[in-house]
Amino acid sequence: MLSLIPLLPFAGFLVNATLGRRLPKGVSGGVASLAMLASFAVAAAAVRRLAGLDPGAFAISETFYSWIASGDIAIDLAFRLDTLSAVMVLVITGIGSLIHVYSIAYMHEEPDAAFARYFSYLNLFAAFMLVLVLGSSFPVMFVGWEGVGLCSYLLIGFWFTKKSASDAGRKAFVVNRVGDYAFVLGMLLLLAHVGTLDFQAVARAVAPQAPETGFGALSIVTLLLFIGATGKSAQIPLHTWLPDAMEGPTPVSALIHATTMVTAGVYMIGRNAVLFSHTPDVLVIVAVVGAATALFAGTIGLVQTDIKRVLAYSTVSQLGYMFLAMGVGAFGAGIFHLYTHAFFKALLFLGSGAVIHALGGEQDIRRMGGLRRELPITYWTFVVGALAIAGVPGLAGFFSKDAILFETFARGHVVLWIVGALTSLLTAAYMFRLVFLTFHGTRLRQGSGEAASAAPRDVDAHAHGGGHARDHGGHLHDAPPAMALALLLLALGSVAAGYVGVPHALGGGNRLHSWLEPAFTASTATVADHETADDAADDHGGGHGADATRLELNLMGVSSALALFGIGMAAWFWLGRRDRAAAIAERAGPVYRLLLNKYYVDQIYDAAIVRPLVALSQVGLWRGLDVRLIDGAVNGVGTTVSAAATTLRRIQSGSVRTYAGFVLAGVILVLGYYPVIEPIVRSMASVFAWPMGR
Repeated sequence: MLSLIPLLPFAGFLVNATLGRRLPKGVSGGVASLAMLASFAVAAAAVRRLAGLDPGAFAISETFYSWIASGDIAIDLAFRLDTLSAVMVLVITGIGSLIHVYSIAYMHEEPDAAFARYFSYLNLFAAFMLVLVLGSSFPVMFVGWEGVGLCSYLLIGFWFTKKSASDAGRKAFVVNRVGDYAFVLGMLLLLAHVGTLDFQAVARAVAPQAPETGFGALSIVTLLLFIGATGKSAQIPLHTWLPDAMEGPTPVSALIHATTMVTAGVYMIGRNAVLFSHTPDVLVIVAVVGAATALFAGTIGLVQTDIKRVLAYSTVSQLGYMFLAMGVGAFGAGIFHLYTHAFFKALLFLGSGAVIHALGGEQDIRRMGGLRRELPITYWTFVVGALAIAGVPGLAGFFSKDAILFETFARGHVVLWIVGALTSLLTAAYMFRLVFLTFHGTRLRQGSGEAASAAPRDVDAHAHGGGHARDHGGHLHDAPPAMALALLLLALGSVAAGYVGVPHALGGGNRLHSWLEPAFTASTATVADHETADDAADDHGGGHGADATRLELNLMGVSSALALFGIGMAAWFWLGRRDRAAAIAERAGPVYRLLLNKYYVDQIYDAAIVRPLVALSQVGLWRGLDVRLIDGAVNGVGTTVSAAATTLRRIQSGSVRTYAGFVLAGVILVLGYYPVIEPIVRSMASVFAWPMGR
């Protein structure tokens, strides 16, 4: 049953990759979408079966065959469905299905071959992500880990004839190789230290040990694994690929940001919660990097002008939240936010796609405005997503974001809580800046910076494969039915998804946390062996007592007030008189340019890494090693043979007198060898052999 979950979308990939160009677009898109829906149905049935098992055997395993066997090392190709992977497969197949259905309408202007190629890549992406989350060991996970990296390269550079798209795909591929190199080193070191790469076996081996007080072997392992996670999940300093990934089709952005690649790093840490719990120094690094990334990306998102780049930096920031939760040991809160974030981030990206589709490819929010009346479905669903990510009470993001902030504060990380709270303020501000500039005001203003004039601008239809935007009367179309269905269902999820984790302070039981808890412990460990998340919260002032309830309610009040203040601040600057924002941007010129240029990180990398490597490649490796040494050696052999042939051919002169002279010289050498040369050779041999005892 487990094997069908990734095999169904893989079958969709095979159909479209081999027959897609011969099929009508409706059939090609239908095959891909039905493959995902069937995978979702199988996943739901498997999760239902899992929920009916006894708590002591809360997992379903399926072993296919012995994959790697060498000496004491034995690695099976096996899948394992437990409470953590159950959440992930439902998110990937459920939301992934909606993205596939949405794509049928969004990509309908693409040629038949490109349309089929798109859906084949989309299916393959989902299949590899499902292998990643179902794998029962590091090597099986790594197959999916590398597979999603390949598919991101293919889909980000889908419009490969456009240089910026091909460059973005290559950048994503190269940056992720840096993290993956560290990930492989971490796996090898773990194998050497523990003797196994099976997740459950690693947890059982580590659980009885005391946490490392210094930076030992396990800490090095987890640090290397975390570096791999920073690449996949776009954390500092390997975050630069994700904003550029916006060059791909918008549904691809939704798939990457909501359900597949960027969630892999967070999932990997949650899958190895026991291992990471035994390396507290590394957990501090994880928390600090997550908090810093959340604030760093939030400040950049405040000034970006591309609708998709704003959402991209919001993803980087929200992933920082998830890593903050993982770093403070609140693994359940981190996965909770991953789950809710999938709904509202997919909604926001697909909503931005509906806007781009309506405007014929326009992505600059300075050239938008006044769309709320003409795109009502897109507008209201987009607002729901913005309210959810801002953390407004009652929506999904409120419950998961406040769970992270509460756990961070309750476990004694006050400074990190301040950073997280400030990030929530920035999130509300830049998301509603996006809402107000896109949907309110005057349609299609044109300007620079934060200023905008009322001059209309014609946009080019089909600029990004987005389809025709207007009817013959010049009016904008709202999302077509397939796109609207996906938006409405995701909006519903952005409201309701958080209610599976209503905290105790609000009268709930946090059912998602209880569901996930078995995945964060070793199956053979007792309560004394491994401290649960609830125990840790009790030790640090959390728990479910009266004091903890008051603390949680107070923190909720603070974060909710910050979210509402951020929305109000956005309304003050961008809903009313927008010259206020322009005036502040002008007064804060250096700071504004710093944020607009993303802290010049790409320029720093280019100057410090890319250009020196290019120069080394050109001068040292190309002209020096390749041209002079390698080509010189190869060409030198040819030159030597040619020169020898030129010399030898002169012997073949055709002169009988010359040939007779050579024959005479040979006869003299042969006849003179024995009486003259041989005695000399023997005497020399005896002299040189004497020191050797001969």
